[in-house]
Amino acid sequence: MTITLSDVGSAALLLALALALYAAVAAFFGGRRKIDNVIESAKRATFVVFGLLTLAVAILEYFLLTGAFQVEYVAHYTSSTQPLLYNLSALWGGQEGSLLFWGWVLVMFAVIVLIQNRNQHQELIPYVLSVMMVTASFFLVLMTLVTSPFKLLDKLPADGSGLNPLLQNIGMFFHPVTQYLGYVGFTVPFAFAIAALLSGRLNDVWIRTTRRWTLFAWLMLSLGILFGGQWAYVELGWGGYWGWDPVENASLMPWLTATAYLHSVMIQEKRGMLKVWNLVLVTLTFLFSILGTFITRSGIIQSVHAFGVSAMGPYFLAFMGVTVLAFLYLLLARVDTLKEENELDSLVSRESSFLLNNLILVGAAFATLWGTIFPMISEAVTGKKITVGPPFYNQVNGPIFLGLVILMGICPLISWRRASSENLIRNFAAPLAVGLATVAILFVLGIRDASGIVAFSISAFVLATIVMEFYRGMRARIRQYHENPLLSLFNLIERNRRRYGGYVVHIGVVLMVIGIAGSTFYKIETQTTLVKGQSVTLKDYVVRFDGLKEMPRGNFDAVIAQMTITQAGQPIGMLFPEKDFYPGQEQPSTEMAVRSTLIEDLYIILAGWEDDGAASVKVIVNPLVMWLWIGFGVLVLGSLIALYPDPREERALARVRAPQTAAATG
Repeated sequence: MTITLSDVGSAALLLALALALYAAVAAFFGGRRKIDNVIESAKRATFVVFGLLTLAVAILEYFLLTGAFQVEYVAHYTSSTQPLLYNLSALWGGQEGSLLFWGWVLVMFAVIVLIQNRNQHQELIPYVLSVMMVTASFFLVLMTLVTSPFKLLDKLPADGSGLNPLLQNIGMFFHPVTQYLGYVGFTVPFAFAIAALLSGRLNDVWIRTTRRWTLFAWLMLSLGILFGGQWAYVELGWGGYWGWDPVENASLMPWLTATAYLHSVMIQEKRGMLKVWNLVLVTLTFLFSILGTFITRSGIIQSVHAFGVSAMGPYFLAFMGVTVLAFLYLLLARVDTLKEENELDSLVSRESSFLLNNLILVGAAFATLWGTIFPMISEAVTGKKITVGPPFYNQVNGPIFLGLVILMGICPLISWRRASSENLIRNFAAPLAVGLATVAILFVLGIRDASGIVAFSISAFVLATIVMEFYRGMRARIRQYHENPLLSLFNLIERNRRRYGGYVVHIGVVLMVIGIAGSTFYKIETQTTLVKGQSVTLKDYVVRFDGLKEMPRGNFDAVIAQMTITQAGQPIGMLFPEKDFYPGQEQPSTEMAVRSTLIEDLYIILAGWEDDGAASVKVIVNPLVMWLWIGFGVLVLGSLIALYPDPREERALARVRAPQTAAATG
């Protein structure tokens, strides 16, 4: 009997499952009975599981890169003509490979947690490890019992099918990876939350310990959403970047609840409040991450992002159901020890505004959830699938998100506990004046659309509040330390990275709102058929069609429209939208052409052509889209600032940790 690499990969997964289950059980009972040798054994088993999954990933990547088409997964997602980059990224391009990647990253994070906490939090770590390895075991069950990445075909094909042409984009290398890092990363704070419930260590040590993990996961998921939006904008050929697709919604829901959690933990740290709420939020975020994986892989929804129908749906539902029941049981068992240390002193306070922020974010998450699952519910009840489209989400979530932006400006300016009328007048007079001045300026410029005016004026108000916060901090440092303005700004951020990193994130969000408002309320488009030499005019652009040409490009053939562009009578260059024909694909994929500036994007799509050479083209002017991408960049910068280690936070964590350490050793 010949043992193949495929057999080795399958055996690695099976052995990893056995050891992951052992690690989960041993860590739990070792922690429960305080048996150090058993806990240490569970830790060693986790390291072995990581080695086995690394071996499985390496084998599958070897198959993908060498064209081992006898492996079903390789035959479906690679081909001999597909570029190396896409063969490499095929690891997460299909169902089985993405599950393997998910499990590998999860166990890698478990190993990192063990290394980080080898000398601390020993009362929590056994339970943390148990939760993470139970989750890893779930994914290993899927890979060993339901859908194996190492399944062989009965007959060796001459070549593979290759990735879906829509996925053959550089974004494919970044979007799934960052999104999975976000999804998986939320397992760490969830595991610490369950560990806190199991151990009874319910002060804010678990929150402070996992803050950077949560922020890291949130940042990765933000990048996943960014890369996904960019991919949709340049690849799908409809002129937008967010269509409220179910899989897009699946990534938004945990992002919203994680955003709420990142804000609400500050109230627990500052005032000892919202302890139960924070546990609920972190569990919701974890469940929404699992739900996102379920939606993508179960085949129960239709989406350009989703995989085909599979038998995994019941497994995911069972796992989420057990998780909910276990969490509720633990929460009820510990509810007496989760009493609030303080109460809400006033509705006009920072705590109150943060709580309202939380309720709005969670409300948006559940509104999105309802719109996502409603087609499934309608089909189960009536036998007909009623689709919920973008108008529902825009009408429900649009005002919600604008409310959130307003709160971004209000929260920093309101005092903790209780804000006086004097405080409110002093803090809000200037930002309100900026917001009202923006309304007047927009009106003078001829902008009459109410939605746009509201969005832009709110954005101006929030930017003014953030600028004022930076100005006050800089002014205080200049007076006290006689620093120049640039040095005072640097030191201000460096001495309070979490606070001012958060403000930079808020600036990024405001810039994104400006980009979204401009492209949503002021987009204009036209579609027409042109013969060679004819032009179409949109706004101050004249787009002339100069003919079609065919060109082979690697593993596909392209039909390219040559378009000459002038703006306000001045030539500004050429754009080349195209249709790409891949072997074995019935329909061509669309590659649009975009000319971007800070003011607007000119976006051209080749919709089709006639035998006589006439081309059907769609021309779109998308105002301010560039500010959406710039805003994401600023958001990333702010997140990195907040992620950077802060010595003051470490000292605060040490103060909270000290009583527990003394109690444990005593």
